Parts: sequence; C-alpha cells; structure tokens
Amino acid sequence: MTREAGLIRRGVLWLMLLGPFFFLSYGLANSYTAGRDDVGSLVFGWEQHMPLWPWTIIPYWSIDLLYGLSFLLPLTRREMDRHALALLTAQVVSVTCFLLWPLRFTFERPELAGVFGWLFDVLMGFDKPYNQAPSLHIALLVIIWTMFARHTHKPLWRWAVHGWMALIGLSVLTTWQHHFIDLPSGALVGLLCLWLWPHQGALPLREARLTREPKRWRLGLRYGIGALLCAGLAFKLGGVWLCLLWPALALLVVALNYVLFGAGGFQKGADGRLSNAATWLLAPYLVGAWINARAWTWRHPQADEVRDGVYLGRVPGLRDAADLATVVDLSAELPCPCVGAGLPANGPEQATYLSLPTLDLIPPSPALLLQAAEAIDRLRQQGPLLVCCALGYSRSASAVAAWLIHTGRCADIDAAEALIRQARPGVVLHTGHRQALLQLGVQP
Repeated sequence: MTREAGLIRRGVLWLMLLGPFFFLSYGLANSYTAGRDDVGSLVFGWEQHMPLWPWTIIPYWSIDLLYGLSFLLPLTRREMDRHALALLTAQVVSVTCFLLWPLRFTFERPELAGVFGWLFDVLMGFDKPYNQAPSLHIALLVIIWTMFARHTHKPLWRWAVHGWMALIGLSVLTTWQHHFIDLPSGALVGLLCLWLWPHQGALPLREARLTREPKRWRLGLRYGIGALLCAGLAFKLGGVWLCLLWPALALLVVALNYVLFGAGGFQKGADGRLSNAATWLLAPYLVGAWINARAWTWRHPQADEVRDGVYLGRVPGLRDAADLATVVDLSAELPCPCVGAGLPANGPEQATYLSLPTLDLIPPSPALLLQAAEAIDRLRQQGPLLVCCALGYSRSASAVAAWLIHTGRCADIDAAEALIRQARPGVVLHTGHRQALLQLGVQP
C-alpha cells in the first residue's frame, strides 16, 4: 500500500502533544498520590520470589524509543490518528484509575551500581512507586506491539518483534516496578483502547446509537447483570478471583453492543475473523458462546441442503470447509475459522466468503435480509453454499427464507418455513423474523 504524504510531520505533531501530556498527567498523579495516606497495595504471596534482574531495565526503557518509532509505521493519516488516539486514551484511563484506586509497590529495591544502577536512578527521578494498576507501561506496550506486528512481515523480524515486546512486558516485574495485578489490568486497558480506535473500519463511538428495540435492551440488561456479578465477586473474594474482572469487562462490552454499538461492536471483518483487540478483550465471552453453540448442535453438526445447493447450518469449523464453495455468515460474535483454510475472502462480487454480521437472538433487518437473499442467489452458482450463524436455526434460517421468497421458489413465508423445516427440523421463524420478511415486500 502506498504511503500517504506528510505523515512524518503529522507524527511529530502528535508526539509534541502526547509527550508533554504524558509527563504532565503522570507526574501530577504521582505527586498527588504520594501525599495521600490511604494508598494500599495488592500483592500475591508468590511475588516474594520474583527475581530482580537489573539488566532488564534496558528493555524496560526501550519502550520510550519504540513509542516514538511507532509513529513512523502508519501508512495513512487514519491509521496514524487512531494509533495516537489509542495511546492518548490509555494515558487518560490509566491516570484516572491511579487517582481513583491508587496502589503502591511494596518491594524495596537494593542499591545498584554501574550503568544499570544509573538507569534506575534516572527512572526514579520522575517515577514513583504509587501508581500501579492498571500498568500504563503495559497498556502502551499492547498498543505499540500491535502497531509493530501489523507492519512486520518477514518471519525472522516478526519473531524478533514479538520476543522483544514480550521481554518488555516481563521487565515490569523483573525490575521491581510493578506487582502482577498491574499486568493483566494494563493489558485490558490497552485492548480496550485498540477496540475503541481500530486501525481500520468503523469506530465504535462514531457508530453508537441507542437502540429502540426492547429485545436488544433486555439482552443487554442480562449481559450487564452478568458483568456486575462477575465484578462483584472479583472485588468481594479478592485474590485469584480478581481474574473475574476479565469476563466482567467482556460481558460489559457485549451488553453495550446490544444497546449501543450493534453488531459492528464485535469488529468481525471480511475475512471472518474478529479484530485482535475484540478477540482478546471478549475472549471469555467468545469461548462461552462457542461452547454454547457446539453444545446445542452436537447431535446435529452437519449442514442441511434446503434447495438448489444452498445449505443451512452452524458456523463451520476447519474440517467443514473442504466440501463448500461459498459461505454466507450471519453471526457477529463467532469467527469463521474455515476462511484461510480453503475459503479465501474476496470482494462481494466474487466472494467465497461473505460476512453479514447480526446480533445473536435478534432478527436481521429487512435490508440485510435482502442483501443476503441477493448474495445467496449470486454466489450459489459457484458451488455448494452454506448459510450459517451460531446454530443455523435462526438468523441464517431467515436469510434462506428471504432467498426462497425473493427468487420465487416459495410463494410466502409459511411455504418457505415449511421447506426449511423439512430440511432442518427445529427451525422456527419467530415473529420478529416474519416481520422483517414482510417489510421486504416479498409477501403482501
């Protein structure tokens, strides 16, 4: 891809804004917290055995260099600006947490001599042991790591990048700068920032619209309650139970997707994969959703032919791609791993995989059903075509019904439902699906 002109100057301008803001906000938060008498700590017993490796101050410091170099990598102004905004957001979120929930590092580092000792002295000249979770160092590392990984293609260099970035992450422990809880909390902040500012595609905040659909509100409320329960247990039980904060954040984002961001909040791309940020941020939910889908369909894992080479089923796995020529995928929350394992993703005109993401348990819109019907009729000519969602019983069934009626293969919704149920028993088009089909104008 051709690099846009003027990006070096734009990167310098961003650094001139972010650099002073970092030192000002971080320094003020440190100074304020140092004067408080209510600063606690959160340390696991096994951390007493954490070694001090003075040489790891080198990778620890290197993030400052990589921070600046990361602005040389973007190819477009959009990528540059979103990278900078992700870094800025990480700074704001972390400093806010430092002020609301201050923690202190408790280990006393011995005196160190030589170059390593000098580097520690310089570090402690502006850094204090009061602001810990979430680790801003780790949050920034996640964002910078993602940028370098995206622009490093040669295998040897990719291994070098991943190895050095992992060493930076380890160094926050082996330099005795952070306790363990700071690392996962910092990583979640970094992932959240990458999710808010993806390097391509729509921005969640820009696409945010409060839904007027009661069912989306009900489902969003359920996920929100789940998030509160997980967070409540994490804080009440403490210790290893703090790991429940990860599913709590994941469920909160899913709840917001239902009431605010829509299917785009899962950031599923044309290649059938969720963005890296969404995958890691929502991992606890995604694992649960995948297990649930497989549990419901384990007795009937195969797809069923409805008519003329059009099949209906669940999101296919890696083993299911061999006999398929095309997949039309209506799930927003599950990746389609068969893409890249026999099903390359191309443009809509010649696609062997087409993603039309919709929210689980929510009927697709009339516009999306029409788009799906036209795509099915066009792409089925390439060979066996699978229309899928998580289970293959709801969203995908309504898309197949739209195709049957739109192409005249069935006279009305009842006939389409009967034909689909004959092929795949258990499919039922609920009221919402019927209303969406009626709004297509396919039935008087």
